[in-house]
Amino acid sequence: MAPLSQAPLLEINNVVRTFGELRAVDGVTLSVAGGTITGLIGPNGAGKSTLFDLVAGGQRPEAGSIAFKEQRVDGLSPDSIFRAGLARTFQIPRPFPQMSVLENVMLAPIGQAGEQFWNNWIRFGAVRDQERKARERGMEVLGFCGLADKANDIAGQLSGGQQKLLELARVLMIEPRMILLDEPAAGVNPTLLETLIEKIIALNARGITFLIIEHNMDVVMQICSPIIVMAQGRVLFEGDADGVRSDPRVVDAYLGDVAA
Repeated sequence: MAPLSQAPLLEINNVVRTFGELRAVDGVTLSVAGGTITGLIGPNGAGKSTLFDLVAGGQRPEAGSIAFKEQRVDGLSPDSIFRAGLARTFQIPRPFPQMSVLENVMLAPIGQAGEQFWNNWIRFGAVRDQERKARERGMEVLGFCGLADKANDIAGQLSGGQQKLLELARVLMIEPRMILLDEPAAGVNPTLLETLIEKIIALNARGITFLIIEHNMDVVMQICSPIIVMAQGRVLFEGDADGVRSDPRVVDAYLGDVAA
């Protein structure tokens, strides 16, 4: 595990998000220390994915604040938060299915000169150099994620587990400081799951902080510390794996016989 930073890397303070009468996120306060692999668990409908969406800029909180690297990010656009070094993946991967695996990762960096069509004529050299660097970086991260031999394959033809690894490769293109992983183990076969776990641990050792939503408790107990439990839009518990297993509120709200 990477060395922990002194100050929290992510701070969520009394955040609220409602949908009609439903308080999906109900005054959540928590922090994530730099260098951790922090787990976020809880029953379906607990508000975990909504909280992720708020942190990543997909939605805006109605109350409270969110700070990343001691700077307020609530209210910023998703691309601004991504540019700041806070990236997320999705429970259901979202590749561009008709593009190659390599093309998918090459699209990830923001602000490439080639995004403005006239630069392909008036700044051809800059566009060419950026594309070359993006290709080299793309092959590097695909190699790390075990997908180098799939670089020219159509992304939509990858298995579910391979698409999860592609999601990880795409966010690695910006060398993020922190990654929000939404159910990385869902739909992944055991062999690819072990690969994915190995990559998370290796990236954490390099200094990348993780906040992970996961229902696979074996994965959570294996790699996450601390573990935060949400239920009904609120934080119910925060502590280590032993505390999660023994806390009666957690067992009642979520784990049930799993903790036995």
